[in-house]
Amino acid sequence: MCGIIGYVGGRSAAPVLLESLQRLEYRGYDSAGIAVLDGAEGGHHTVVKSDRKVADLVARCEQDGVPTGHLGIGHTRWATHGRPTVVNAHPHQDCHGRIQLIHNGIIENHRELRAELVARGHLLRSETDTEVLAHLIEELYDGDLAAATRSALRRVEGAYALVVISADEPRTLVGARRNAPLVASVGEGEVFLSSDITALIPYARRVTLIGEDEVVTGTPEGLSVTDLAGAAVTPRTIEVDWDVEQAQKGGYPHFMLKEINEQPEAVENALRGRIDAGGEIHLDGFLDPEAIPALDDVRVIGMGSAWIAGLYTATAIRQLARLRCEVENASEFRYGDPLVDEHSLVIAISQSGETADTLAAVREARRRGARVVAVTNVVGSALSLEADAVLFMQSGPEICVLATKTLVAQMVCGLLIALALGAARGALPVERHRAVVAELREVPGRVRRCLELEPQLAEMAQRYAHVRNAIYIARGINVATAYEGALKLKEVSYIHAEGYAAGELKHGPIALLDAEVPVVAVATRAATLAKTLSSIAEVRSRDAPVIALVTEGDDDVDPDLARDLIRVPACTELISPLVNVVPLQLFAYHVAVERGCDVDQPRNLAKSVTVE
Repeated sequence: MCGIIGYVGGRSAAPVLLESLQRLEYRGYDSAGIAVLDGAEGGHHTVVKSDRKVADLVARCEQDGVPTGHLGIGHTRWATHGRPTVVNAHPHQDCHGRIQLIHNGIIENHRELRAELVARGHLLRSETDTEVLAHLIEELYDGDLAAATRSALRRVEGAYALVVISADEPRTLVGARRNAPLVASVGEGEVFLSSDITALIPYARRVTLIGEDEVVTGTPEGLSVTDLAGAAVTPRTIEVDWDVEQAQKGGYPHFMLKEINEQPEAVENALRGRIDAGGEIHLDGFLDPEAIPALDDVRVIGMGSAWIAGLYTATAIRQLARLRCEVENASEFRYGDPLVDEHSLVIAISQSGETADTLAAVREARRRGARVVAVTNVVGSALSLEADAVLFMQSGPEICVLATKTLVAQMVCGLLIALALGAARGALPVERHRAVVAELREVPGRVRRCLELEPQLAEMAQRYAHVRNAIYIARGINVATAYEGALKLKEVSYIHAEGYAAGELKHGPIALLDAEVPVVAVATRAATLAKTLSSIAEVRSRDAPVIALVTEGDDDVDPDLARDLIRVPACTELISPLVNVVPLQLFAYHVAVERGCDVDQPRNLAKSVTVE
């Protein structure tokens, strides 16, 4: 969702804030703003806002003069309450402009709080839920900003990560979090607070994780952390091994293309340290193997691409572990009176580890006694702290809003879990286990070969960029591939696209087909390939152009099967989605480029959705 950054120290604050906001913009870019204190006690804040992206905010600062001072906060917004306007842009202030505040999340009782504040004479200028926090802190402030923040937050319902500063405390930065990410780092005579480790990469290698319902105070002398009652807390600190280069484009025109090309390494990283020389799976911190035989069902939950990775994971678990396994949309899980208990395993998938719907579902699952395994990319994320066990994807930063390398890493982690469960249950023959592991090790090379298809896919994109609708079809485990291909196309190019199990076509969707609706068919080697080919014949008879993914060297495929054939490396059906998804990502990317779309920051989307 929103990106937040705060700084206090010896540097000029504004350049730190602006540079950090550029790295955080994938979290939201409906508007942006900064507030910088001029440094003198009793001084004033210079506030600059834009109802556009961070680049416009930078331009405004350069035009009017970059604010000076050593204490400041910055925000890039994904709008929830209130349109993307300058007035609604953060930071928000109290009645007198002495307190400035930025916020990520939703204050669920903001209407009641607003009504109380207005009745007591406060003037609120924006449509946002955030502004009430600045005025609450104003009422409670008596010279201790951290204490006033704690008191205000005890009245708040909902989710928040916030940073607040006061002109009366020019050396103090206060932050807090609940169900939204906040991290801190300490340098020599300086402190940073941010919603994301990505913003801190140039400044620190040690990052302090702020916990649920904790308040952090930063001064040039260091950090202190308390709970909402004011009791001291000892926070957890981690080492970060990312570098600035990992978070830059590396010569690619877009982060999306860079991250698609990083997928061989993403697979290798997801496997690293988890397969021994004999092909055995070792997942550090995974469930106690003795507890696994007592499980009688598995639920996989996620949102968006994580949910699609869950479809793949669920199929792999059913095949390899012979366990009942279903995938559910995390946003609906806790509202459906889920039938989980102490014999259930819930696998929660979230790249950021901060997806609000997934966190709420995990808490409900744990309340009912289920064990929870998290698959996430972010050490110290809320999901990693909530779960009984964690499998980190080890993908490094993904800056494009759209999931590419993290999707593939999630599927790899799901397959590793399926193998581990199968082995622990004695449900997976040794020969089958070894064969799957051996082929899994070959995936990075096969993905590299798929990346070589980019010129063909770029040329195809020129011919299909004009369409308004598209349908993706597949069968078996590749239905997840069809869903993901369609999702990527609509996310990045704004073309309406839907994925279907191929057998579903004749039960309704076939009515949509004509010469202007291309059908992308996953027709790689599989037990149901003959059925997929029959569905393609049905499509062709309705004059719809067909794009078919087929297996290299597959003699059963008619060369006239489709208008366009995309030949991918041969692999077993279980492994094939890890390979097949790559050309679909490249196709969606190049269609978006042809249409002139904002590839890395598609409209209305954000990288981490921290509201339900």
